[in-house]
Amino acid sequence: MADKTGDKTVLVVDDEQLFLDFLSSIIDQEHAVLTADNGAQAIEIARKFCPDLILLDVEMPDLHGFDVLRALKADPITADIPVIFVTATNSASAEVKGLAIGAVDYITKPLVPIIVSARVNSQLELKAQRDFLRQLAALDGLTGIANRRAFDEALSMEWRRSQRNETQLSLIFVDIDHFKAYNDSYGHLEGDDCLKRFAGALEKCLQRPGDIFARYGGEEFVCLMPDTDIEGTQDVAEKNAEGR
Repeated sequence: MADKTGDKTVLVVDDEQLFLDFLSSIIDQEHAVLTADNGAQAIEIARKFCPDLILLDVEMPDLHGFDVLRALKADPITADIPVIFVTATNSASAEVKGLAIGAVDYITKPLVPIIVSARVNSQLELKAQRDFLRQLAALDGLTGIANRRAFDEALSMEWRRSQRNETQLSLIFVDIDHFKAYNDSYGHLEGDDCLKRFAGALEKCLQRPGDIFARYGGEEFVCLMPDTDIEGTQDVAEKNAEGR
């Protein structure tokens, strides 16, 4: 598996090493590249690294490209990764089928490097725009942290991941005592400021990028921590309680 530091990451999948190297050389002029030479490996790498785009061969001996795409779309972790099929099969029916099951583009061999690069960059730009809109929709308008919708999606995804990998998943539920009385005494503007400062203080207690802190509703907050045992959860909870 090759890699390179870049702005975006593209997974290139092909069972022919010569073509895998050729396609990778086109992409790595601008982006980081991951490679896989079979469908099962492609699914594993996609789940682990969540690349921004996948270039996927259709005809492969272990898993057909269509089956790989179906598996990716069925997994919440990889469902939103755009896939471009790359194939020597110049068939309109195959292209229609590939697009119908979720591919965003369909490129036939022989390849023209400048065309491949243009199509890759176009799909990466579209994905960046979708990700930006998705992030906006996932933020709580008052506190700026994740909202209930984002938490529900993260919980579903991390629960599936923990079941598959047989790892622990921890959750802390945080509630502000007597917040209604504070709100009634000092007014809603002060109450809003309290929620913002409270969220900012608790968010600092999370040290790992994979941890998720969200506003659950009103003065209720939740912290979701993948791969965390009970001791680690208690440690974070105690830091929250002490305001550290």
